[in-house]
Amino acid sequence: MNKKKQTILSIAGGALVGVLNGMLGAGGGMLVVPMLKKLGLEQTRAHATAVAVIFPLSVLSAAAYLLLGHYELAQAAAYLLPGAAGALAGGLLLPKIPAKWLRKLFACFMVWAGIRLMLNA
Repeated sequence: MNKKKQTILSIAGGALVGVLNGMLGAGGGMLVVPMLKKLGLEQTRAHATAVAVIFPLSVLSAAAYLLLGHYELAQAAAYLLPGAAGALAGGLLLPKIPAKWLRKLFACFMVWAGIRLMLNA
């Protein structure tokens, strides 16, 4: 892929990921991973980089929602410590999972999320 096409894909993809993340929570990560793979990152690096992309976007989205009064910080507080522990565990496990299984796990998660959303819509 040439540099110009790569830059355009990065800009357009980044904007779309930001919109999805703002509207759907961290759902933008489902777009970031395939986009990063298309740009040449291997599976494990794409997942790790996706987290680095989604984190600041999630902070911005959470701040916007908080300022608009869509939630109270106390509602989220109960999930922060267990979520941080899970994130640390996931970060330590990621390099130990073969890329083939990581791809399959990611695909299963996407299918499960899609079915769940379709049935609960």
